[in-house]
Amino acid sequence: MTDVTEVAVTLNGEPARVATGSTVADLVRGLLDDDDPKGVAVALDRCVIPRSEWDCTPVPPGALVEVVGAAAGG
Repeated sequence: MTDVTEVAVTLNGEPARVATGSTVADLVRGLLDDDDPKGVAVALDRCVIPRSEWDCTPVPPGALVEVVGAAAGG
């Protein structure tokens, strides 16, 4: 039996590999230059995940993940 340490997902439209058992919070931390996720929204398989659930929401194999940040301007 092979121990799977990474799973394939689509992250912001691009193929990516993430550690098995990663949560939405793990992905956000990996994308940000700092630890402040203000102005960031996440959709997992086209469903918006509330920030309060990021730490407990696992990212399953094959997931479609979109992480977007708000931009000022108009």
